[in-house]
Amino acid sequence: MGEVDPAFIQDTQHRPKLAVIEAEGIPLIDLSSANASNHVSQIADACKNWGFFQVINHGVPSESRRKIEDAARKFFALPLEEKRKVSRDEVNPFGYFDTEHTKNVRDWKEVFDIVASSPAFIPASPNPDDKELEKLINQWPQYPPELRYKFHQLRHSHYSELLKFFCSN
Repeated sequence: MGEVDPAFIQDTQHRPKLAVIEAEGIPLIDLSSANASNHVSQIADACKNWGFFQVINHGVPSESRRKIEDAARKFFALPLEEKRKVSRDEVNPFGYFDTEHTKNVRDWKEVFDIVASSPAFIPASPNPDDKELEKLINQWPQYPPELRYKFHQLRHSHYSELLKFFCSN
């Protein structure tokens, strides 16, 4: 094993104290439950206390998930130069990113951020009186072409159901 780039090494005072860390498991949000209002509080709690969660019994067929996961794996396996062709920037927060930092240390992750409904419109400023909207558009890589296609297929087949679920709660 070679040397680790110092950009990835956390200062000693910021490293986890392993004797203190306790976890029962990643929060699971089971959408098969009839108690929809409980889902909202479970999601809020998971976001607040964990920063993430796993959704189960959501109705997305495993074959659909496998296809989009395969396409995503192909994208992340591309050379860095290819992935950076769709890098997010100050103007557009959607796309590839690999230089996120936590406590001034580079994270060991890559992300590809997209929004379900593109274009997305957000307020141009935090001022509530400012009515101007900013238009944001997903960036899609040239390779693998099936990433965009599989995402749109999945979105069109399941997006309206998810919207109904969250809007009714």
